[in-house]
Amino acid sequence: MADGSRKAEADLPVWLRPGFLALFVLVLTCLRLFVAANAGLAEDEAYYRLWGLSPAFGYYDHPPMIAWWIAAGQAVFGDTAFAIRVVCVLSAGVGSLVLWRTADILFGRKAAGWSVLFFNATILIGVGSVIATPDAPSVFFWGLSLWALAELIRSESANWWLAVGLFAGLGLVSKYSVLFLGAGIVLWLLLMPEARRWLKSWQLWAGGILAIALFAPVLVWNAGHEWASFHKQFGRAVPEGWTLKYLGELVGALAGLLNPLIAVLAAVGAGRVISRTWERDQKAGLVLMTTLPFLAYLVFHALHARVQGNWPAPIFPAFVMMAALVAAELPQTRTGFWRKWRATAAPLGVVVSLLVLLHAVYPLTGAFGRKDPTQQTRGWDMVASKLARIAEREGAAWIATDRYYLNAELAFSLRGSLPVIQVNDRIRYVMQEPEPESLVRKPALFVAPAKRDPGLDRLSQRFSQAERVAAIPRMVKGVTLEDIVVYRIASPQKDPRDPVYPLPL
Repeated sequence: MADGSRKAEADLPVWLRPGFLALFVLVLTCLRLFVAANAGLAEDEAYYRLWGLSPAFGYYDHPPMIAWWIAAGQAVFGDTAFAIRVVCVLSAGVGSLVLWRTADILFGRKAAGWSVLFFNATILIGVGSVIATPDAPSVFFWGLSLWALAELIRSESANWWLAVGLFAGLGLVSKYSVLFLGAGIVLWLLLMPEARRWLKSWQLWAGGILAIALFAPVLVWNAGHEWASFHKQFGRAVPEGWTLKYLGELVGALAGLLNPLIAVLAAVGAGRVISRTWERDQKAGLVLMTTLPFLAYLVFHALHARVQGNWPAPIFPAFVMMAALVAAELPQTRTGFWRKWRATAAPLGVVVSLLVLLHAVYPLTGAFGRKDPTQQTRGWDMVASKLARIAEREGAAWIATDRYYLNAELAFSLRGSLPVIQVNDRIRYVMQEPEPESLVRKPALFVAPAKRDPGLDRLSQRFSQAERVAAIPRMVKGVTLEDIVVYRIASPQKDPRDPVYPLPL
C-alpha cells in the first residue's frame, strides 16, 4: 500500500505533491500572519475584540466561538491586532491540510492537490482568512465535519460519528448557518442507499446528542437574554416581499469571491457530482447533499433580501472540491484551452489575494476613498490621538458613541487611555462589566460620523449640556474617508447607559 501511494505521488506534477502543498500553505500562512500583525482592524473585528475581552456563552450577533478564539490569542499575545487574528489565520492553514485529506479520500490524490491550491486561490479565503469573523471557525469546523464523514466512508468505522458530532457541535457554536450542515447530513443518510445502514448505529445518535450538548450553553444564554441572538439572525429569513434583483448579486458574488476561473470549473464539477450522485456514488453524494440545503437557503434569501458576500463561506471547500474534480480529469481530454484555464486559476487568485493583503498593510493609493474595501481599517489611530487631545482640553473623562463600529474602532485605538461607551443598543455589551456610574456622570465627548450626526437637539434630550467642539477627518494618504463630529456633553438627565432611552440617538 505504501509503495503504491509513493508511486502515485511520484506520478503527480510537483505542484500537486504533498510536500509542495505543505510548503505552499506554510508560506501563505506566514504572509497572512504578517498582515494580521500589521493591518488595521476592520469594523467587525474591532467589535469582536470586545467579545474576546469578555468571553461568554452567547452574544447579540452570533454564537461565541470567535470570541473564544480571540480570547485565546489575547491570552498569549496581548490586546493586539495579531492576537485577535492569529487563531483564524492558523485555522485556514490547518483547514487546507484537512481539505487535502478529505478530497484525497473522496476523489483521489490529484483532486486533493488541486483542492488545496484552489481553496487558497479563492478571494474570500485568500483575503478573508486574515479577518477575524465568525466565518473562520464556521468554515473550519464545517470542513472538519466533512473530513470525519469522509473517514467514516473510508474506514466504515461507526466511531467516526462521534467526531462528526463533536465538529458539527463546535460549528454550531461558531455560526448558526452550520445548522444547514446537519440538514445535509440527514439528506445524505436518507437518500444514499449505502449510508442508510448508519441509522442503526448508536454512534450516529450519540454524535447527534453530543452536538446538541455542545450547543446547549448557547441556547441557555439566548433563553436568558430574550432570545436576542436568535431574533437577530433567524429574523432575517422572514420575507417582507419578493424580488429578483438580489439573485444576480448572489451569483456574481459567488463567482467573484470564489475566483471566476475556479467558479467555472466548480459549475462544471457540480454537474459531474450530480451525475455521480444519481448513480448512487455516496462520496459524490456526501459533497452534494451537505451543500444543497445551505445553497438552497441562500437562493431563497436572495429572493427577498441581499445575501452578504461572506455568508456562503462554509460551502467554499465543497465548491473547490468540485472544481478540483474537473481539474484532475482534464489531462484525459484533448482540449488545451481548458488545461490553460486550469493552470491560470490558482496563480490568478493567489496574486490578487496577495495584492489586496499588501494593500491592507501598505496602501498603494488613497484615491479609491470609501470604495476601497480596506478603507474601514484606516485612519483610526490619527482620529484617536486627536480625540485624546480634545478630551484633555475639554476636561472629558470618557468617549460616548451611538454606532457599534465607531465604538469598537475607538475602543481599540484608545485602549488603556479613555473609556469608550456606546450609549444605545446596550444588548451588544451585556457580557461586559458596566462602567461605574461615577464615570459616566462626568463630562464626555460624544462622537459620531458626520453623515449620522444626531445634532444638538437630539443630544439635548439626554444631556443638559451639549456643545459641538470639533470635526475630525479620517484620512488615508490625504484622502478623506469620512468626517467625525465631536460634541462635549455633560450633566446627563439619566444614566447614559440606560436602555430605555429612544434608539437610536
